[in-house]
Amino acid sequence: MSDSLLVQLRKGVLDMCVLALLARSDGYAYDIAARLAEDIGMGEGTIYPLMRRMQADGLVKTYLKESSSGPPRKYYQLTKAGHAALAAQKAEWNAFAAAVADVLSDARSSSATRSQGADK
Repeated sequence: MSDSLLVQLRKGVLDMCVLALLARSDGYAYDIAARLAEDIGMGEGTIYPLMRRMQADGLVKTYLKESSSGPPRKYYQLTKAGHAALAAQKAEWNAFAAAVADVLSDARSSSATRSQGADK
């Protein structure tokens, strides 16, 4: 897969992935970024503006929690709107992924049919 396509795919699912991680457990931005870097190869720099936007959009709320390794950390937690947004995005993703899978499946079938026709 080309790097540019992979970058676009990552950007396209970033919001949904952050919401999904926060649905499992609250987290602070650096931890969320580290999990995304490990799971989908997303860079850390994109997470901070995203978290601010999600907070402004009412999808997450924040609270401070003491840290054993420094100052208190700002934790993010999904709001009701965040849970609803995640459910909607997951439904859209599942429908889209199924449609793409159908297209790819048809492409393989059409390609195989054309190859068989050329062999005759």
